[in-house]
Formats: sequence, C-alpha cells, structure tokens
Amino acid sequence: MQATFQPVGVAYAAVLACLHAACFPPAEQWDEASMASLLASPGTTALLACTQGEPAGFILLRCIADEAEVLTLCILPASRRLGLARRLVEQARQNAAQAGADTLFLEVSTQNEAASRLYEQAGFTRQGLRRHYYADGSDALVLSSPCTAA
Repeated sequence: MQATFQPVGVAYAAVLACLHAACFPPAEQWDEASMASLLASPGTTALLACTQGEPAGFILLRCIADEAEVLTLCILPASRRLGLARRLVEQARQNAAQAGADTLFLEVSTQNEAASRLYEQAGFTRQGLRRHYYADGSDALVLSSPCTAA
C-alpha cells in the first residue's frame, strides 16, 4: 500500500490526539493539549504516516543533546501490518541522527508483544525495566538503539 510520511507540528495536535485515542486505552491517551504542549517543546517533532491520503499513524520524537527518545508511536488498527511502524521508527532514527543524537531510547509495555518484536527487529536492545510503569500496572522495557543502526 502506498504511504506518505510528513513532519507535522502543533497545528496537527488534534489529528495526533485522535490517532492516539484510537490506539491506546483511555488511561494512556494523550489529548490535544498534551500533544500541542509536547510539539511546542524544544527538540520534539512528529512524523505523520498517511495511507490513501488519510492519517494512519505517527511517531513522536524528542532529541536532546546526544540522546533521542520515542515518546509514542501508534498506527490505527486497520493500518497495522503494512510496515508503517517500521518505516516510522527508521525515519525517527534518521531524524535523531541528523539532530546529533547517538542513541535512540524508548519504553514499551512487556505486554505489547507486537511492538516488542518490531523494536527487536529494528535493532533495539534491552537496557532496563521500569516496574508498574503503565496505568494498567504493566512493566516497561527500556530499549535503546544506536541512531546509525539499520
């Protein structure tokens, strides 16, 4: 399926919040104000994935000094398993490298097997565990990858 990827800013906060709400349980959803606040902060960027001209998902990335962090990644259920998440992760890694980051970090729920597989295939390795990190009580794996990895 044909997909396009474009960087977006604060003007897209409502779109990103709607996508996030469709992908996460209520306790973990970020509203428009949260998205706008994050996008307005230094070093934070979003990359929007669209299929057939419609938003299908996004990745939110923050780069500070020589480190970058994936703040969130989501793909609408109907658009999953099309390689969009993999492409967003790779583009985020490239963007982080261009911003001067050496390492890309993220957290993923130990219960999110699909995301864990995605990150493992993308070259991320385990750095730690945050117990009871998520609202549902699940633990978070802390993962990292060099920004130069493929």
